[in-house]
Amino acid sequence: MRIIGGNKRGIILHAPASLPVRPTTDRAKESLFNILENNFNIDDLSILELFAGTGNISYEFASRGALAVLSVDQDASCVKFMKETSSKLDFQSMEVRKQDAFVFLKNCTENFDIIFGDAPYALSRVTEIPAMVFEKKLLKPNGWLILEHASMLRLNHLPHFFEERKYGQSTFSFFKMNN
Repeated sequence: MRIIGGNKRGIILHAPASLPVRPTTDRAKESLFNILENNFNIDDLSILELFAGTGNISYEFASRGALAVLSVDQDASCVKFMKETSSKLDFQSMEVRKQDAFVFLKNCTENFDIIFGDAPYALSRVTEIPAMVFEKKLLKPNGWLILEHASMLRLNHLPHFFEERKYGQSTFSFFKMNN
């Protein structure tokens, strides 16, 4: 896993093989951040990463100067790795919480500019995430929800969907509040 942009660009991180993760590929991550940088000023953003795993996406936002990055994962080994790595990289804007993503969303009172979720592909509840985010108004005005999921799963029928981008077996589905 490599940080592809920002002040930590080029740093290679080695996550333990024992972590139950499937990190976003560099190609997909680079495409995602090209889209984001064409639509947002990243250093003004507050970010939530759900199912953060290794923290791959969170590190990318932190490296690019995001105002605040909150990474949520329920796996203790993943949380330990993210805390150690964010400390080693001196990402002071990054906070890591050990919690189930659905419990977090249910109880969340914070608002974010971007919410990114990369749930395990076998998790059927991923389709519930947009409704939870929009019903609780967890996005700031003009904020986006981005879900990474298996390409065979289609989310374009869900409310607030506006675009999808496919990268092999992975797809990013984008959602935003209708203005």
